[in-house]
Amino acid sequence: MQAKDSSGKQGVGQGAGRKGRPSFTETGRRAQIVAAAIDVIAESGYHRASFAKIAERAGLSSTGMISYHFDGRDDLMREVVAEVMRLADSYVRPRVIAHGGYAARLRAYVESNLDLVADHPRHMAAITGVLTNLRGDEPGAAAFLGAAEAGLAAQVEQLRRGQQAGEFCDFDPWVMVRAIRAAIDDVVRRAAHDRDLDARAAGRKLADLFDRATRRTS
Repeated sequence: MQAKDSSGKQGVGQGAGRKGRPSFTETGRRAQIVAAAIDVIAESGYHRASFAKIAERAGLSSTGMISYHFDGRDDLMREVVAEVMRLADSYVRPRVIAHGGYAARLRAYVESNLDLVADHPRHMAAITGVLTNLRGDEPGAAAFLGAAEAGLAAQVEQLRRGQQAGEFCDFDPWVMVRAIRAAIDDVVRRAAHDRDLDARAAGRKLADLFDRATRRTS
């Protein structure tokens, strides 16, 4: 498949047609374009994030450089989502596994998800904009939903183990995990539009709430 530019027209000699591993320079250029796209989406919104604006932010001479490295807008948006997910995993996972107890890990999971919003607001605003506008039949949406469901399944298992270990009380882990995720995602969406929102404070309050909802008291 040939790449398309932001107007949807077919491009010539673009990255989708090349074979083999990208060079170090090509990998760096792709990362530069993705970083620029994240900034533009966060500032201007998903629908106003044109190739022209992204190219200008990235310091590129033309939008053709974007079309050379990405097979159209959808391909670039998928990579934006993938990059933010990689960042989130590298940020949250070490903070969670640093704790031995299940209750402490749950608290770290909630707080670190919202610390991520405070430390990387542009990334979280960008992924919120992209995911809000992805159609359900797009490969990017399917990939994100698959990864999200796998993450939720792992959290369900952690809550079950916490119950077996006696740290958590009796509740439905499936329902609890989705309540936790929905609460976190709601703060993430709000933070994308409310720059005065204290995401860290919200994270601590949610962590307290779900600690009380899950912890065994007797």
